[in-house]
Amino acid sequence: MTQSRSKYDSGCPVAYALDIFGDRWSLLVIRDMAVKGARTYGELLAGWEGISTNILAQRLKQLEAAGIVTKAKDPDNGRSYVYALTEKGRDLAPVLIEIALWSGRHNPAAHAMTGFLDKIEADRQGAEARMRAGELP
Repeated sequence: MTQSRSKYDSGCPVAYALDIFGDRWSLLVIRDMAVKGARTYGELLAGWEGISTNILAQRLKQLEAAGIVTKAKDPDNGRSYVYALTEKGRDLAPVLIEIALWSGRHNPAAHAMTGFLDKIEADRQGAEARMRAGELP
């Protein structure tokens, strides 16, 4: 009889992180919530990259199960939900900042967005603190 292994049994911190938010769409959902202030399904669906409805629904479920986001009834529209980053999700602020800085150094695209980078470079600690507090950087 074989013992089943937990998804996180390797003990590797990088593998754990990638299991939680390591795919393109999960991290972009987190970005849209942390950086753009997206709180509703519609706002997340309208993001820059054009996520499909089935992928968005799946990622929100996964992120909720992992404790990265919470889901609650929208007080303004009882048929809808609002999503928010948990403390665990907001703790990804330095990860998003590092990814943005790395991309700023290495992205060859002429149309690369630099506004977020400018804010980080002007006040990195402030940008991280605002993201952790649930405020836009």
